[in-house]
Amino acid sequence: MGKSTLLEGIAIALGFNPEGGTLNFNFSSYDSHLNLDEYIRLMRGVNRAKDHFFFRAESFYNVATNIEDLDMEPGSSRKIIESYGGKSLHEQSHGESFFAAFIERFQGNGLYILDEPEAALSPLRQMSMLARINDLVRKGSQFIISTHSPIIMAYPKAKIIELTEGGMRESTLEETNHYSIMKQFFEDKDRLLHHLFQ
Repeated sequence: MGKSTLLEGIAIALGFNPEGGTLNFNFSSYDSHLNLDEYIRLMRGVNRAKDHFFFRAESFYNVATNIEDLDMEPGSSRKIIESYGGKSLHEQSHGESFFAAFIERFQGNGLYILDEPEAALSPLRQMSMLARINDLVRKGSQFIISTHSPIIMAYPKAKIIELTEGGMRESTLEETNHYSIMKQFFEDKDRLLHHLFQ
């Protein structure tokens, strides 16, 4: 089981659409999710989130398409796209559309489940995302994030859990494989590349 599979199971158990979006999204482009949600028991605290979003990098295009489809239906008073900044997510770059969700759609006091949100973001944009996460945490939000990015994992006081062949274990940023590989690369990239290309 990988990180994305676990995150998907948690999201579905919470009532999210497997492809992402808010709790109100109910569409399917291709049913490929597992039934892991049936085996997960969630523990909830007394505080209840008022905003919810399941962000999946791999299927965010499908969420954007569903928003456009719903906004074209007659009789809707306010367009859904207004909650994302008012500009079609398809008319923006991949990274801009991701940021439209983070900046415009996420309001605070929320539960945000993010699956590889760094996929379309440069390192600078990832740092901007950390600032946005911090803003939302100050507004009472909680995040569950699956990531390969040491930048995202560097969020202060983040609880980092690595999935390994031996199971799940809590880790520090510096103990993660992603961090150590990036550190090796930046400290001696010529040696690493030499071994790679042998």
